[in-house]
Amino acid sequence: MLLKWLDARKATEVGTELADDIVLRSAPASRKQRKTGAVDSQRQELQSFLRQFLQSVDREACPLRLNAFQRAKLLNSFKWRLLDNGVERELVDELTQALLLRLTTTPGESHQRQRPSPSAATPSGSGNIHTLLARANEQMARGAWAEAVGSYEELLRLEPRHAVAHSNLGAAFCNLGRFAEAEAQLRQAIQLKPKFADPYSNLGTVLRWRGAVSESEAPLRRALKLKPTHLDAQINLSVTLVLMGRWREAKTLLEKVLRSAPRNVAALVSMGQIAAPEGRFAEAEEMFRRAAEIDPQAPGPWAALVWLRKMNPEDAAWVERAEKIAAGGLAPLEEANLRYAMGKHYDDLGDFKRAFRSYQRANELRKMVVEPYEKEARSRFVDDMIRTYTRETVLAKREGASDSRRPVFVVGMPRSGTSLVEQIIASHPAAKGAGELPFWSDAMRRHEQDLRPVPVGAPLAGKLATAYLRILNAHSPDALRVVDKATFNSEYLGVIHCVFPQARMIYVRRDPIDTCLSCYFTQLSGQMNFTVDLADLAHYYRQHQRLVEHWRSVLPPGILLDVPYEELVADQETWTRKMVDFVGLEWDERCLDFHRTQRTVTTASYWQVRQKIYKNSVARWRNYKEFIGPLLSLRD
Repeated sequence: MLLKWLDARKATEVGTELADDIVLRSAPASRKQRKTGAVDSQRQELQSFLRQFLQSVDREACPLRLNAFQRAKLLNSFKWRLLDNGVERELVDELTQALLLRLTTTPGESHQRQRPSPSAATPSGSGNIHTLLARANEQMARGAWAEAVGSYEELLRLEPRHAVAHSNLGAAFCNLGRFAEAEAQLRQAIQLKPKFADPYSNLGTVLRWRGAVSESEAPLRRALKLKPTHLDAQINLSVTLVLMGRWREAKTLLEKVLRSAPRNVAALVSMGQIAAPEGRFAEAEEMFRRAAEIDPQAPGPWAALVWLRKMNPEDAAWVERAEKIAAGGLAPLEEANLRYAMGKHYDDLGDFKRAFRSYQRANELRKMVVEPYEKEARSRFVDDMIRTYTRETVLAKREGASDSRRPVFVVGMPRSGTSLVEQIIASHPAAKGAGELPFWSDAMRRHEQDLRPVPVGAPLAGKLATAYLRILNAHSPDALRVVDKATFNSEYLGVIHCVFPQARMIYVRRDPIDTCLSCYFTQLSGQMNFTVDLADLAHYYRQHQRLVEHWRSVLPPGILLDVPYEELVADQETWTRKMVDFVGLEWDERCLDFHRTQRTVTTASYWQVRQKIYKNSVARWRNYKEFIGPLLSLRD
């Protein structure tokens, strides 16, 4: 086991072996204690092995000099092996923390980390720089991103103005999910070498992953202006355009890529991810399978297959291959993507314990890359919106506000049924669904000082109204109603009403635990950082409800309609008629056959909304009751 460099697969094996050692030592007592429910006794018994455990760590793991990525893989396999063997979660966390501390603060490793590397003490020379750059690029090529970070940083100590090293260091940080550091390095590379296309392309991707979708377009466009044949920039831009609802432009870009590089896996997957939301499931599956044949170890195409249909027992080969790919040393986001798909596979089969474990692993991986959820900041935002947008300020007439009734806002928590409601209304021939438009979130970010402490006023109200109607017109110049179902618009209903006082709003209300559990089971935008932790989800939901209750109390009658998801699926026609009438349209039977409507659905529900109304998502949380403690209090 004393290897100079340990790949991620081997690191995973070491973590599993250490966990098995704990389980084997404590197995007889643990089985007995689980029968009697004596958790404290189990804790005491297992903790008695802590000293021996740490001695094993010193002997087996510490001499390996694991890099940060390999340590993360070792810790992850150790933790989940213990959980899968029934060890109490709190104790697992303590043992994992002890293992982390041992791996990162042992005397030998600390001394090694503080000792200057031989190359850092040598004079800066082009030969040394080229050697370091070649080594770092080789590490990147084989996915050893943490090692690459060290090599690029070593190079930059010798040559701080090396633009390529800054750019590649940003890419390495990006693969490790350290997006703030990635953005800083990429911007430094751009400053040093403004006509270098690569950092612009990667910066666009980082901005998108950090939730700044609209802002990601400019650097990607700049990359293509500098280098029109830049394949990665074209693919990255297509993803941004899809998220902005500009599907035709995205498809054109990808078709161009595939003409010049027909075996480009990322482009094939992206094209499939356009076909699926448009309802072309067979074409999407063909794209995903072709990509998986080209690169059998690529997680993206294999994971994407799961979302095209319901899985069944005959799909055992899918999950076997998924397990092998997941064990191959993936970047955190790549593995998380695959773990979400595995969770969906097991959920479809009714294997709820394995499903939850898969989803839990996926969210633990995403915690490594998303910005931490700040409960106090969230509560302050809700306080500010309630304080600023009172009944008096919301009802006050303001210059620049629009009387247009074209906008229809379908809002709610993520995964509450908003896609279903949008699909129903968009099935009306006089309506158009625009998906989740980022307009109001972007406006709040750009004009926070004008919208948060004081009510929106002229001339900003007029500018927002004009800009928003222009976007709706781009989606459909003729529709009487255009539906925007961005769930974050729930935050800004007071602002929106000030700008569009005649616009109708539909709030979809679903069982709180079902809603939050569905969020936890879905790989949502990094902007939704509250979805990767059950306790954070519970806090966010309570603050969400507090704000929505405020909007109900200050908006005038006839502006906001509450639609209970459970009642909608139980009595589809009654609630469909209510919604169609509420938005001011004549009744049309096609709204009942919403699943036949041919349109692009831009959310994770693109398969579900093309099925007839089904009720098996109601009270789904009961299948997972033993795992979701922090959410259970939401029913109180």
